Amino acid sequence: MHWTNPASSTGWPAPRIPRSSWICWVPNRLPDRPSSSLVQEVNIMKTLHFGAGNIGRGFIGKLLADASHQVTFADVNETLIDQLNHRQEYKVHVVGADQKLDVVRNVAAVSSAGHEVIARIITADLVTTAVGPNILDKIASTLAKGLQARFDAGNLTPLNVIACENMVRGTSHLKQEVLKYLPVAYHATLDACIGFVDSAVDRIVPPAAANDDPLEVTVESFSEWIVDQTQFKGELPQVAGMEPTDNLMAFVERKLFTLNTGHIVTAYLGKLRGYRTIREAIEDPLIRSKVRRAMEESGAVLVQRYGFDPRLHAAYIEKILARFANPYLVDEIDRVGRQPLRKLAAGDRLVKPLLGTLEYGLPSDHLQEGIAAALHYRNADDPQAVELQQLLAELGPAQALARITGLAADSDIVSAIVTRYGNLK
Repeated sequence: MHWTNPASSTGWPAPRIPRSSWICWVPNRLPDRPSSSLVQEVNIMKTLHFGAGNIGRGFIGKLLADASHQVTFADVNETLIDQLNHRQEYKVHVVGADQKLDVVRNVAAVSSAGHEVIARIITADLVTTAVGPNILDKIASTLAKGLQARFDAGNLTPLNVIACENMVRGTSHLKQEVLKYLPVAYHATLDACIGFVDSAVDRIVPPAAANDDPLEVTVESFSEWIVDQTQFKGELPQVAGMEPTDNLMAFVERKLFTLNTGHIVTAYLGKLRGYRTIREAIEDPLIRSKVRRAMEESGAVLVQRYGFDPRLHAAYIEKILARFANPYLVDEIDRVGRQPLRKLAAGDRLVKPLLGTLEYGLPSDHLQEGIAAALHYRNADDPQAVELQQLLAELGPAQALARITGLAADSDIVSAIVTRYGNLK
């Protein structure tokens, strides 16, 4: 791929055009002369963010707005869309050792199911998502339609798409889904002009507490948004709080094996002991000890795999334990523990670090206990939790665990987990 500045083409006038307005060269196609609306110099970055929920507003949307991006949220919730468009701002409580109230201003919203979102994709400088892994596939067709319309409009300026989800290589997955809907004739243009940038995100954003302001959101002070700098097209966006790296998987697995593993073990052990919130559970000395040990076991895998400094990683574990105990966050166990089938999958927060311990011959007693506790998770309002208990009743723990995790039913590790499952009753 090559980048071409339209101002330097023979016979064209030479206005001052920032590199972000350059057009990408598509093989076997000479770029059309962009319309004046597409090449004029604009200082404000236009970002379309899919997902106007608490994470979208309190984390990604806030960072982008703080970086002076013009943020438009796309969502299916018409009431939320109307409220955002009416007020064009919302409050964010940042809680921790130092608390503050921020106001995010100059935002807009469109329906992700309507025509207006297509128009936003045509002119966007950046597209981000925070919709949840289960919804990511559902926005692929909309994104494909928008990108096709963008190319048809002659807009070949670089555009980057960043899925900010609790999902390993979520943006790469989204790209494959988009390609299913985008006509093959546009695939080369997409590969040349559209960057699909994987990321790792970390910020605890619990459901909003009941109050008179439906747009208000509470977030912890800690946040981490790491992006794969090798996947960008054109210039990297300048966003405070967005950290580029050329070794994303180390950070993806650090977060998955530490924050996500610790969070889910806290939730499932806490549920067994009758606690309602993560803070209540982690304040239990026995649970705190078990969660720390589980994160130490997964951390040993990271040290072996990526060469992390053991002392620095131990400090990272303690920071996460302190975050779980944040007295200003009311993070319910059922929010964290929901969708146990997804969280017990081979590539997720419990089984993936367990497989790492098997790979390197490391201990895994507390990871095994976390998985055993997950099998006990019950929540009548969660379809996956209901299905989990049905599988256990129909197949028994060994076969159910094998089906869910991909582990061999007759393996020593499954036998050990089943024994722990029985001991937790």
